[in-house]
Amino acid sequence: MFAKRKLSLKTFILSAVLLIPLAGCAGQQPQSGSPSAPSSASSASANTETPSETPASQEAASEYPITIQHAFGETVIPSKPERVVTIQWANHDVALALGVVPAGFSAANYGVQDDSGLLPWTAKKLKELGVERPNVFQDTDGLDFEAISDADPDVILAAYSGITQEDYDILTKIAPVVAYPTSPWTTTWREQVLLNATGMGMKAEGEKLIRDTENLIKEKAGKFPEMQGKKVVWANFSAKDLSKFHIYTPADPRGAFLTELGMNYPESVTKQIKDPTGYSLNVSAENADILNDADLIIGYGGEDLYQAVKADSLLGKIPAIQRGSVVFIGNGTPLAASGNPNPLSIAYTIDEYLELIQGAVNKLNG
Repeated sequence: MFAKRKLSLKTFILSAVLLIPLAGCAGQQPQSGSPSAPSSASSASANTETPSETPASQEAASEYPITIQHAFGETVIPSKPERVVTIQWANHDVALALGVVPAGFSAANYGVQDDSGLLPWTAKKLKELGVERPNVFQDTDGLDFEAISDADPDVILAAYSGITQEDYDILTKIAPVVAYPTSPWTTTWREQVLLNATGMGMKAEGEKLIRDTENLIKEKAGKFPEMQGKKVVWANFSAKDLSKFHIYTPADPRGAFLTELGMNYPESVTKQIKDPTGYSLNVSAENADILNDADLIIGYGGEDLYQAVKADSLLGKIPAIQRGSVVFIGNGTPLAASGNPNPLSIAYTIDEYLELIQGAVNKLNG
């Protein structure tokens, strides 16, 4: 059914993109649901290799049709997908972790330090799978529906994304779409794995990947017992405007991962959160005392930013800032991008991340 619809899709897309605004998480600063608010743009790179298909041996593990509930309703996948396309942030990493090379996927537009569009854990996994020239959609101004269609997908994975209803409606003209469960950019890494794996007909493999990743986290975090039970807040400051700051809540994947490592947000912060599904909270510097109960503060930035915050008449009074029990992660680095975790990024960066957090914990005692 979907294959027949693709034949006339180009005309539909060209008309649709003239009529509706393209969606994406606004801006290029790391202050929305994805590390840099990845835009939803895509354009296929040339000279790409033929992607591997989802393993045929998994066919018997799923009964079709598969129905997946999500924020836009439900998606029915009539048969085993052979060509998988992913869009926006990190959904391709889930497919790769399960041994499936997408027929096309969105470039990472944050944390990449070359022009490849690939974060290091993605590049490492592609190399392991023997892929030298993946079909990467370059994120710029919005979803490149034509490039997505040209990749000829049987399913489009967008479990962690910020697609709009309009985006979804167009994408469904191409192939079944696996969207986020409730709201943009708040999908946990477990939900991301399970939804995307189910969409590929690999639910059992996805569940195993979750268990394996949980065991890895438990093993690694267990080596840092002093970290357990500490009060932590992910807070972003800007040297350009110290009159306010921005908090990622426990509903955001960054905040959720901190709690998974054994830490907790202080009540002084959580009681300020009116929408339990909201991923961010904007706070005036005049109310900086809500951070006073935090043992640790984590955010994007470097030493220059820390010194600016420390010298500020209001923010400098925060106890964690005064004693230096902070982790400011270099903006635009792979480690910063891994704050939105998935199984590949967790395995690649967890040692470095835990060492940095332990360094901040050490400041609590001296």
